[in-house]
Amino acid sequence: MTTATMGLNGLIEADRRERRLQELAGRMIDALLAGIGGKREPGVARAVHDARRLRQTGDLDGALAAFADLDPADASEREARWAYGEWVSLARRRFAGYAAAVYSAGTGRAAVLAPSDGEDGMLEVLAVLGMRWHPGQRISRRSLRGLRPLAGGSS
Repeated sequence: MTTATMGLNGLIEADRRERRLQELAGRMIDALLAGIGGKREPGVARAVHDARRLRQTGDLDGALAAFADLDPADASEREARWAYGEWVSLARRRFAGYAAAVYSAGTGRAAVLAPSDGEDGMLEVLAVLGMRWHPGQRISRRSLRGLRPLAGGSS
């Protein structure tokens, strides 16, 4: 073999090793990020990215929905605060004309609520962040402590 052929074979082998390493790393990342049953849970960065992309297209409801399945237990406190800041900003834009309030159940967990149509003092869930509630659900006002108006300063 000539020196040129040996050099070319070395480059081809190095390229193969790099591809195998990338495939292995990809499989490891998929295995680490896969949830129970193979379902991948969105991370904070992914949820914020998706929400910002949807907000730019004008889909505020879709942007808020990007945060609904987010699990704050998987995030650091800094990430949970980041997600909350993005989420509450979207909620203020989306529900600006409503008499809405924010209920925060802890770092990275919150809901936007508004009075329901009935006279029973119930509140309707409009948007959620990291909670088991879903939009449209009715919640008793008596069970909520720390309910604050959505409009205005920092929540």
